[in-house]
Amino acid sequence: MAGRQIFNPDGFKNIEEDGKITGFSFQFKCQYYRSVTLSIVRNLAVNVDGEDFPKEDITLTINGETFTQDQMTTVIDSDYRWEFGEYGTVNVKKEGGLAAGPHHIKAVQLIVPSYMPFPWEVTCEADFEIK
Repeated sequence: MAGRQIFNPDGFKNIEEDGKITGFSFQFKCQYYRSVTLSIVRNLAVNVDGEDFPKEDITLTINGETFTQDQMTTVIDSDYRWEFGEYGTVNVKKEGGLAAGPHHIKAVQLIVPSYMPFPWEVTCEADFEIK
């Protein structure tokens, strides 16, 4: 059986605001076995080409709304669930974004369901290209 695609290969992009590149984004599937409310997502960690990005510079966009990681812990509205099998967009602040060409990403999801005695931490890695 083929594994499901964790990163959308076409979802890696630089973010442009007012004519200036302010960061990059990628599309990423929740690695929990069911959909989750954003309140149980405790951390999204991102490392590209060996560079770690601070938690405060990483946001998640679900259903057209963007949340900081601190805001996510308070979101219990069912309209903002990270659905199983659907991509969420992770946005990372980085002045100038990523250079065109190949890169390597390592991203970690830490999900803490109240009914499990341990957190669910999954590390995902992939090579990608910024065009």
